[in-house]
Amino acid sequence: MIQVTDFQKIGIGLSGFGVTFLFLGIILFFDKGLLAIGNILFIVGLTIVIGLQRTVRFFFQVQKIKGTTAFLGGILVVLFGWPFVGMVIELYGFVSLFSGFFPVALSFIRRLPVIGTVLNMPGISRLLDGYDKRVDM
Repeated sequence: MIQVTDFQKIGIGLSGFGVTFLFLGIILFFDKGLLAIGNILFIVGLTIVIGLQRTVRFFFQVQKIKGTTAFLGGILVVLFGWPFVGMVIELYGFVSLFSGFFPVALSFIRRLPVIGTVLNMPGISRLLDGYDKRVDM
């Protein structure tokens, strides 16, 4: 079993609060204050969980620089007061950065009791299998 330090638990909590604030900011018609707080908490929490050096190494890889620019640029656009445009740019950067993790997350989610049953239905399963093949290319 992987040992999680108290410091990493704090980082997980901050990331969770960040995602919660982002969700509330989107639900409440792109409230720029909630989105800004959510972005900051998510980035700080991620940095605390995996460490500063690994975070910098992940975000500034040569093949991920376009996604990093879009993600961090979207955060800046949100902070400057254009929440909808910033979230669209940030979403593109997020998908570009983390697209390699989606198949792993999808296979994990397929093993969960209720959600896995839904995702393994014939139509949805065929759609998701097609997505997995496109990402692997």
